[in-house]
Amino acid sequence: MGAKNNAKGKGEKGGKGGGKARAGKGRISGGVGNDYRGADFQHSQVQGSGTMQMFVQQYAPVPTATDSLPRLRADFTGRDDDIGFLLGVLDPGRTDGLPAHAVLSGWGGVGKTTLVHAAGRAAFERGWFTGVLMVNLRGYDPHPSQAEDALEALLRSLGVRPEHVPPPGAEREALYRSQLAARERAGERLLVIADNASRADQVRPLLPPGHHGLLTTSRRSLPGLGRMRTVPLLQPDDAVALLRAALRHNNPDDRRVDEEPEAAQQVAVACGCLPLALQITAGLLAGDPDQPLAERAERLTRAGRLEGIDDGEQSLRATFDQSFESLPLRQAELFRLLSLNPGPDISTAAVALLAEQPEAAVEKLLGHLAAAHLIERGPVRGRWQMHDLLREYAHEQATAQRERSRPSRRRYDQARTRLIGYYARTAEAADTHLEAGRATVAPLFPGREQALAWLDAERENLIATVRSEGPTQTAIKLGFSLGRYLESRRRLQDLVTIYSLVLDACTARGDTLNEAAAWRNLGFALYEVRRFDEAIDAHRKALVLFQRHADTHHEASAWDTLGAALYEVRRFDEALEAHRKALALFRQHADTLNEAGAWCNLGNSLREVRRFEEAIEAHRKALVLFQRHADTRHEASAWGNLGAALQEVRRFEEAIDAHQKALALYQQHADTHREASSWSNLGLALCGVRRFDEAVEAHRKALVLFQRHADTHREARAWNNLGTALREVRRFDEAIDAGERAAAMLAEEDDWFRTGEAWGELATTLEAAGADPGRVEGAWERSATAYTRAGATEEAESSRGHVNGPPPQQSAEEGPAAST
Repeated sequence: MGAKNNAKGKGEKGGKGGGKARAGKGRISGGVGNDYRGADFQHSQVQGSGTMQMFVQQYAPVPTATDSLPRLRADFTGRDDDIGFLLGVLDPGRTDGLPAHAVLSGWGGVGKTTLVHAAGRAAFERGWFTGVLMVNLRGYDPHPSQAEDALEALLRSLGVRPEHVPPPGAEREALYRSQLAARERAGERLLVIADNASRADQVRPLLPPGHHGLLTTSRRSLPGLGRMRTVPLLQPDDAVALLRAALRHNNPDDRRVDEEPEAAQQVAVACGCLPLALQITAGLLAGDPDQPLAERAERLTRAGRLEGIDDGEQSLRATFDQSFESLPLRQAELFRLLSLNPGPDISTAAVALLAEQPEAAVEKLLGHLAAAHLIERGPVRGRWQMHDLLREYAHEQATAQRERSRPSRRRYDQARTRLIGYYARTAEAADTHLEAGRATVAPLFPGREQALAWLDAERENLIATVRSEGPTQTAIKLGFSLGRYLESRRRLQDLVTIYSLVLDACTARGDTLNEAAAWRNLGFALYEVRRFDEAIDAHRKALVLFQRHADTHHEASAWDTLGAALYEVRRFDEALEAHRKALALFRQHADTLNEAGAWCNLGNSLREVRRFEEAIEAHRKALVLFQRHADTRHEASAWGNLGAALQEVRRFEEAIDAHQKALALYQQHADTHREASSWSNLGLALCGVRRFDEAVEAHRKALVLFQRHADTHREARAWNNLGTALREVRRFDEAIDAGERAAAMLAEEDDWFRTGEAWGELATTLEAAGADPGRVEGAWERSATAYTRAGATEEAESSRGHVNGPPPQQSAEEGPAAST
């Protein structure tokens, strides 16, 4: 803190008591006679015993205000927005009439103190303050400073002799305010920094009057003391910059961050982008200059990260200990329990179940933990999240508590069982609303939309639960319950992950019947991510197991999904055989709903072998069955497939009508992914009747929706279809651009047959545009090469001979695979 100094600064004249000095120019009233220039505030210490303590400040004989703040750390970075906020509060030119007071809260170690030092220095350099007073309230020490101790220290730094400081109480506060008021009348403006508060009552008596400023830092939100701001963790790039600066501060020749940028990013993320963790890690790296960053990153990503963020003098765990140990018992217990949640966030309802307490009581406790920055409010109201490092710390605390006694172990085990049971039961109930043709649904949700909303909110928790449960019946049931949801939301990689986990659980338990279902469902997921050879292998394994159990009903679904995968690798004869076997078995079981799906898939394969009338008949049979079941979602698919078959026999008006019916049904179900396919199909049919402008518009709509779903394969096909339509309206530059995009994207997807189609379409467009013959010939050659890679010999020869070129890209609907 500042020190008493009755001498005037060099070259300054004494001012009159009521005179006004320009802020920041060091002009100090002769009546007050104190100057804080040059003060060294780095050596504050507390002396005394018992409950009475006194701050003693070492200072230079001729202090100056610019030395009152410590030198900024060399690794300070990434806080422009926060400094901008603080300067906005401290700006003497503000006209809103609010006091220049702000409270910065956030994690221990997030850099709040350094930030206020930086903001204070920036404000002083702008001439906004004539002095700075600092006090460390040590809010998380075993014996925090009391407000009366801080007032005594501030009064002494203001020049009040010790014998004139009133005893603790109202008189001391009054003298503090009077001293600051006198400074204001003398033209001074002081900034008070109250660092590391844990309670509002530590700071409230320090609130300065008038135009003086106050910056408070705390690990808790402290309303009522000024404008509040939570200091966030650094952004990853800023965290890497901090690591680089810290290492170079120790050794200017340390270039590890620049030489290992990916490993540096991993280190920053493993440290949670927390400045203290990064500074400790930089110190450890400086002490081991030969250690590669990749090795440090690997250590930090193992279990027990907190052990790796400890240099013997500073420890992230010790910082967390200070915050945790300040919690009341009920808050501490809830903090530990939260670590039992397997996912990244949790709802208030789930916490209430976990803690066996009413929601209102739990919400209040959660609010206290959020105010202490040990958890955070999620982006959606009623949800809470915890940073990975704090989760690891909470898990350590829960483990220690659990191991203290058998009753403690039982209490924690029961809490987790309640939570996992809640996730599993509710997911199963939600799934009943997604199953087509189901007669009864669970009453837990009013309808499909509410079920989907709950699944959307809990998705990460549900997947984490399956992962954490291991080979249990709960994990198997929950995994199967998530299939329809993940497929409907196009969370396809999650779908592969879930069914892989379910398969592992079934195999470990020796549950071969569920293992068969897991193989079939995994095959479906692999099909959706275009890993067709693996899908075929998975379906064949499912078939063997279903046949071993004589489960002909599920065998039928495995045949059907196998046929769909064979279709994609253009093994059409095998696909036809698989779908016919599926049909026979579904009929044997009078399962007309899945029979309808098999008719759809059979119709698609018949279309590919140019048996168009049979394909049309198959799709009409599917349509009738879906309508009988009032399954409008799959009815839409049947309309789309029927329209595609009708196009092949040039019955374009009927095809347009079919695609419009499919489009309306998909829009009714808000199924924007399949809606996109309907727009593509409709665009192709519109081209057939030369309504090219409408076709262009339809393909653009398809393109937007496929991009929204990040479905790059179908997006590429949409680009190809759009290019064809643009060519027909002679918008050649746009058509060429679309065709080039399509060919490049399809090659990236390793779909060489459709890459061949795209290059053939592009060659046709280039020819129509009068492009250089060499460029046209190059496109045809690329088309032939792609077809050759796909094993499509006839199409390759057609491209080389330029015989009519390839047919237009048909973005036909695939029929629904058998129910999973």
